[in-house]
Amino acid sequence: MQNGMTAADAHPPAPASESRERRLVWLLCLLAAVRVFVFSAAFPFFGTVDEQNHFDLTVKYEEGHLPRSLELVSTNATPYVVIYGTHEYLWASNDFPIEQFPPPWTRPMAQIGPELVARQASWNRVTNHETLQPPLYYALTGLSWRAGTALGLHDGFLLYGLRFLNLFVVAALVWLGFAAARMIFPDNAFLKLSVPALLAFLPQSAFYSIQNDVLSPLCFGAAFIGLVRWLRADAPSVRLGVLTGLALAATFLTKISNLPLLAVSALAVLFKIWGLAQAGKLRAAGPALTALVLGAGLPMLAWLARCKLAFGDFTGTAAKIQFLGWTPKPFGEWWSHPIFSPHGLWTFLSGLLATFWQGEILWHRQPLTLPVVDTIYAVLSISFIGVAAALLIRSPAGATQRQALWLSFGCVAAAVMFLGFLSIIYDFHDCFYPSREHPYFTSGRLMLGALIPFMLLFVRGLDCVLGRIKSRWVKPLALAGLVLFMLVAEMVTEWRLFSNAYNWFHM
Repeated sequence: MQNGMTAADAHPPAPASESRERRLVWLLCLLAAVRVFVFSAAFPFFGTVDEQNHFDLTVKYEEGHLPRSLELVSTNATPYVVIYGTHEYLWASNDFPIEQFPPPWTRPMAQIGPELVARQASWNRVTNHETLQPPLYYALTGLSWRAGTALGLHDGFLLYGLRFLNLFVVAALVWLGFAAARMIFPDNAFLKLSVPALLAFLPQSAFYSIQNDVLSPLCFGAAFIGLVRWLRADAPSVRLGVLTGLALAATFLTKISNLPLLAVSALAVLFKIWGLAQAGKLRAAGPALTALVLGAGLPMLAWLARCKLAFGDFTGTAAKIQFLGWTPKPFGEWWSHPIFSPHGLWTFLSGLLATFWQGEILWHRQPLTLPVVDTIYAVLSISFIGVAAALLIRSPAGATQRQALWLSFGCVAAAVMFLGFLSIIYDFHDCFYPSREHPYFTSGRLMLGALIPFMLLFVRGLDCVLGRIKSRWVKPLALAGLVLFMLVAEMVTEWRLFSNAYNWFHM
């Protein structure tokens, strides 16, 4: 090379500390994948968060069929539902003694054939109320189902293969969390490593299931990084505009409940446009802005148009709401909702935050959690995010870091308020959940798109609290203790599943 430079001079090696961080994060990715594999294999089919309906949609997409209305469960999906599904999720323990109901694949077909035929006929009359969901997740799982079939997988192993896709999603999510933390906290090793560590051991049961919520944090995590770079750039590039736009489109095409995150993203882009206009750089940023708008807008508009043509409304949710029996409440009745009382607000926030960390699986009709663990997650979340919000208001941190953290706070706040709003505006009548007796949307999985922004705020508050203790060991020990608590609490609550005769370990 010129001037005596070598290739090593042109591309100097990363500092030793950065190299160690990367190796540690790769290890966390591996540990996250192993943990998700183990717990996905331990959970029998089909979980209480409509897993059989999401599986049915996977089968429909694999067949190249895009539903145009609420449809019955596919006849190609029902054999898997009746053979590999257990009643233990929704039946009380004394109603389902496992010795009286051994798995069908362990019994002679001549003995159970008539029973299976009857159950399959019953399932073939069931309406799948999830058939109007956006297509991205089911397109991916449909391709996976076809690939598994081509590779010779069959029966329960083919079914569990869909769950095992989540290994790759979670491993990628851990690395994405590290990338976001490194971008926002470049000089704080504790913060850079805390985010991927918490993501690697997050006991969220949605990652052990077939359901489209698992893609939300990955898609919006990528969009979030793109938005932060967009806000920081003097002149955003076309490539950044395209990638950010496509990530936002993927977020929309994964789950309608991600709409609050997209609204906050739109505000962030408008804020950047205003700043560019003030600086006289709007014309130069025009190509990047066009790429962003087209990359995000065209896929979204295409799906909205299809929903309007096929389902009669732009989001495809009207038919589901009608099927569930919900009706809008008059505006004057909104304000009598218990969420406007201190007890009701705590019921909503604590339930939402507990399921955000742990999921909402029932086992023998009871939540697969411990009440004290639920309370700990809720209190820690409110406390540390509250501290982070206070720091945003009072701290003279760098402008770029403040922008990113305000964006994070906006995403989390919008997701929470959206679920609170849905809790208020509907009369749920005789629906099992939400209900008139418990009129709260406390499904944390519906705000999983905000997972990376949430963790950025959480560890920022944790870092501030621990920073008051003058010891170099307090932060790593506290992080290790929190990770150990998460893992032990999950093992204690879900240990009973590992010996279940219906899971992957017993096939």
